[in-house]
Amino acid sequence: MPIIEGSIKRARLNKVQREHNIAQNSAYRTEVKKFRKAVEAGADNLEELYVNASSALDRAASKGLIAKNKASRDKSRLAALLNK
Repeated sequence: MPIIEGSIKRARLNKVQREHNIAQNSAYRTEVKKFRKAVEAGADNLEELYVNASSALDRAASKGLIAKNKASRDKSRLAALLNK
């Protein structure tokens, strides 16, 4: 455990930020999983789910949770599934 006051505050902030990042990461992964499951099931609302997943990927990239290239690559793969 840190002794210096600034280090204590930094440790406290890191914990809060980590929890926030985990929640954001989980949200974008959930959207992607929903889309993939809908593709496998042959659902009717694929366009809407694709837009949601794409938006979630963009949000995660803009917040620095994932790299821009990873977001772009994942969106491309989802689009390929949509067009199949």
